[in-house]
Amino acid sequence: MLNRSLSTFMNAFTASDYTLYPFSTQNPKDFQNLLSVYLDAVFFPCLRELDFWQEGWRLEHEDPNDPQTPLVFKGVVFNEMKGAFADNERIFSQHLQSRLLPDHTYAVVSGGDPLCIPDLTWEQLRQFHATHYHPSNARFFTYGDFPLEQHLKQIHEEALSKFEKIEPRTAVPAQRPWPEPREFQITCARDSLAAGSSEQTTVSVSFLLPDITNTFEAFTLSLLSSLLISGPNSPFYKALVESGLGTDFSPDAGYNGCTREAYFSVGLQGIAEKDIQTVRDLVDRTLDDVILQGFEDDRIEALLHKVEIQMKHQSASFGLALASHVASCWNHGGDPVECLKLGSQVARFRQRLEENPKFLQEKLKQYFKDNRHKLILSMKPDDQYAEKQAQVEAEKLKQKVDSLSPEDKQRIYEKGLELQTQQSRPQDASCLPALKVSDIEPRIPVTELDVVLAGGETPVQLCAQPTNGLVYFRALSSLNTLPEELRPYVPLFCAVLTKLGCGVLGYREQAQQVELKTGGMAAAPCVLPDDSHLDTYEQGVLFSSFCLDRNLPDMMHLWSEIFNNPRFEEEEHFRVLVRMAAQELSNGVPDAGHVYASVRAGRTLAPAGDLQETFEGMDQVRLMQRVADMADVRPVLRKLPRIKKHLLSCDHLRCSVNATPQQMSRAGTAVDTFVRSLGRSQKERKPLRPHVVEKPALGGSSPVMRRLVMEPTFTPCQVKTHFLLPFPVSYVAECVRTAPYSHPDHASLKVLARLMTAKFLHTEIREKGGAYGGGAKLSYGGMFTLYSYRDPRSTETLQSFVKAVDWARSGRFTQQDIDEAKLSVFSAVDSPVAPSDRGLDHFLYGLSDEMKQKHREQLFAVHREALVDVSTRYLGPGRSTHGLALLGPDNARTAKDPSWIVR
Repeated sequence: MLNRSLSTFMNAFTASDYTLYPFSTQNPKDFQNLLSVYLDAVFFPCLRELDFWQEGWRLEHEDPNDPQTPLVFKGVVFNEMKGAFADNERIFSQHLQSRLLPDHTYAVVSGGDPLCIPDLTWEQLRQFHATHYHPSNARFFTYGDFPLEQHLKQIHEEALSKFEKIEPRTAVPAQRPWPEPREFQITCARDSLAAGSSEQTTVSVSFLLPDITNTFEAFTLSLLSSLLISGPNSPFYKALVESGLGTDFSPDAGYNGCTREAYFSVGLQGIAEKDIQTVRDLVDRTLDDVILQGFEDDRIEALLHKVEIQMKHQSASFGLALASHVASCWNHGGDPVECLKLGSQVARFRQRLEENPKFLQEKLKQYFKDNRHKLILSMKPDDQYAEKQAQVEAEKLKQKVDSLSPEDKQRIYEKGLELQTQQSRPQDASCLPALKVSDIEPRIPVTELDVVLAGGETPVQLCAQPTNGLVYFRALSSLNTLPEELRPYVPLFCAVLTKLGCGVLGYREQAQQVELKTGGMAAAPCVLPDDSHLDTYEQGVLFSSFCLDRNLPDMMHLWSEIFNNPRFEEEEHFRVLVRMAAQELSNGVPDAGHVYASVRAGRTLAPAGDLQETFEGMDQVRLMQRVADMADVRPVLRKLPRIKKHLLSCDHLRCSVNATPQQMSRAGTAVDTFVRSLGRSQKERKPLRPHVVEKPALGGSSPVMRRLVMEPTFTPCQVKTHFLLPFPVSYVAECVRTAPYSHPDHASLKVLARLMTAKFLHTEIREKGGAYGGGAKLSYGGMFTLYSYRDPRSTETLQSFVKAVDWARSGRFTQQDIDEAKLSVFSAVDSPVAPSDRGLDHFLYGLSDEMKQKHREQLFAVHREALVDVSTRYLGPGRSTHGLALLGPDNARTAKDPSWIVR
């Protein structure tokens, strides 16, 4: 359906005790189509080919009524779960939940423990589906402006009316409370990317909390959790993170309300094993101190302000967020409407505090100090962890194979051949409903924008939108004059800029003001490819924040202080922030390995690629690891004021504001005041790179120009890199240099990427190869990327990339295939844009509505000959420069091939 719909979201989420099947679309006919297919897929699964995510296997069965017929298992989700448990944070979180709630549902891995998945039988699968995936055990949630009556009618006619009501008996029993605390120690693989390689132990202290269906108690404990661990003013941040014992909070720290009974966890990761008891003592002592002293009023107000902001902020996935918010409570019989009444919960919370100033301290004593259902969990690295896991898996496989008779083996072999034949056969999807290309809106909606000059020179884009009383501010500052040796430190500069203090505010006071007056303040490096030249790009830092209308002057004053008077003297807090940033990067690699591989593969194909690798690739991960390991961080700290001189001024700055029409005049005045407070260089700094191209910054009529870097002598080259990492699966990417956004070929390449994904790569990499994901994508900057995710067969995947190009060049696809690829492309192009983000692509990339409309028309016009042509000219052998990257375990091919760089 991804290729037969204009869906803006379509997926399935497996929680510990429910499965959520969300989808969204802006087209009424498409909504009815998708609802019909989802109802059929959930309640009337096809028994010949059953996708079953709750237990984690895909089965092919010749005769579903004969349980003795041999099963052929295909381990897509087996490899998904192996990849998931390559993440040490995931291992720790899973054990935490399983050990704290050991008596029933939560004791097992809902997505499937890789070593248990092969034990699943066909009969177990059928029985589980019959009792759990039944309308009597289901709940339905819709959000949007389509008429509700039609939804209810369709749900009744296509699902509810076709079943007899049953008593599913799927309620999760209450966990029996413990009379005494319990302790466990587990092991994991050593993290080769983490800082402090000898200090990789994790420990946490966790407490079982009340049933989540008590919505006010859950709300109160969630707020209490935030007060305990959120931000540098929180007691546990001061006691644990700033102790220097570890790198960051332990995984799953804070309040978790996704299980029937909630729980709270706090601890540290990246500690020495000898410090486990010290951390435990710090947790107990901190709780005692807070019970005695309570919380400052300003911290409580800052937290309630955050709740108010959350109620007003509108994201493009607001409906999905609401569904996810109520799912757990509703699943256990709670009232979903009560869950959404945050305003009344806040009022009740304020009343309780007014009636009893020690309200929160009493909750702490009740649920933490006096709670015997307490878990101390520690995890330490084992250098042989991966080998032991592989050995257990091999022994299990041997045991299963040894139990087969020669006849069994022959039948399985024959079924495997049959499966391979079926997978190679084109699927007949004619039974599925589909939209037509003619159902797509031919024109884009117009976004009205104004441009004014603040401080006489700085352009400000104004976009009036229904922002629900919030003001969104952004500013982009150029990096063109920054010396080369400082560029790798820009991400670190951005990460700490709003957290080290400014003006008269220390870092704790600054954090308090940010929480009281804004919805957050952030800085991030950005590399913005040009729409018309592959060798041209803009480099800068994007500053962003938002606030309630009444707090706009305070927010802009904070930005003035950050730009003019940032404090880079807090060496100890800087060290804390460095350790946290390095740990976060290291933890993120197993989950986003395909992204790191894609960035690396494109590094040498365009000038922007090298900067992207520096800012957000494996080079940045390794740099942060080295900085975190430094005994003396002062040399790095001294680089920050140097970066500030090139960045925090009104030289080459542009701003944008999204707010309601009524707020716009006031917002423009506040931004003007901010710009006038900034310094300007006494003399024009020359760009570090001599070739700078000027383009209109905010539209063709603007006198202010964007300054883009051009490297006319750049020559792309092919580089193949394998990062050796202790993962059981791999992440593979191959990048090809193609055409930028405004080039006519870009539209054809975008459709081709979707076509190759749906009609070739998905089958080859996921269905046949067993990887959890794979496909092709085209970036705005013209990088065509073929990739795989959690892949057990990286060498074969590289060969599949070659086959995919041959398939595309041969034109072995139909007009229906092309139309479906266009539908899929337009579902992304036309995905909803939140009021806060409208006009953002114009602000960042200079893309006007006219340019986007032209691109839209080029997408409509894509035809078979154009697809064959671009696949031949860009992707064919020797036509364009390719780059390859692989993240994962040892690989015989890369080890023997001297053209691969192994790191």
